[in-house]
Amino acid sequence: MYLSSHRTDEMKDRSGIPRFALSVAILARGPDSLIVGSLFREIRMVLWVFGYGSLVWNPGFDFDEKIVGYIKDYRRVFDLACIDHRGTPENPARTCTLEAKEGAVCWGAAYCVRGGIEKERAAMQYLERRECEYDLKSSVDFYKDGDDLKPTVTGVLVFTSTPDKEANRYYLGPAPLEEMAKQIATANGPCGNNKDYLFSLEKAMFSIGHEDDYVIELANEVRKVLGRLKEKIITGPHISLMSHHPLLQVVPLKETTVADSR
Repeated sequence: MYLSSHRTDEMKDRSGIPRFALSVAILARGPDSLIVGSLFREIRMVLWVFGYGSLVWNPGFDFDEKIVGYIKDYRRVFDLACIDHRGTPENPARTCTLEAKEGAVCWGAAYCVRGGIEKERAAMQYLERRECEYDLKSSVDFYKDGDDLKPTVTGVLVFTSTPDKEANRYYLGPAPLEEMAKQIATANGPCGNNKDYLFSLEKAMFSIGHEDDYVIELANEVRKVLGRLKEKIITGPHISLMSHHPLLQVVPLKETTVADSR
């Protein structure tokens, strides 16, 4: 059973003794959760989820609180294949996953789901369907801007992936920037195209005030690829009608003698 604690404002009970309300997210439920609920009246069952890709601008589930912040020692990379949303098995899209890197930070948004087991279960079922390419669920500390030493929320759920092509069939691995840009510029799937995913993420990071240099660099490279593709469509190959049709020969008509009828 994973517990996520979130310390809220200090309160006092009727006796005047200070106490703290703790938010607890149980990610793997079991009989112990009933014991927790019966022992601690001030504990509320909640789920915290960290979004760093499309969840930043389109969470898609019912949540009660959203906090902009970051996690430590991870960076955002486009190394994961998507074959059922923004791509296909034949032409997979490239979407975000996290790569462990000491000293790095990854900005995004943490979402809190309160309201009981059923509400939490509904959110988890939705997320597991949506994030089906991610084969790992990790627990991380979440920080807000200006509070680098003490996490705002601990035990936050984040979907990640195994960085191994043999162990994880969705893992594409790194590639040269131009190669990734070509793939993103041309991939399409049932839920839209890959380039809109990237551009929406770029816009979302700007909106929360924490642009990602890597996302900007990749987005600009995709724009270059799109520009070249558009130029090819506009100019296209020159088609000469003369090459497809034989020349018409104009033969002068023979002069005819017209009798004077007068």
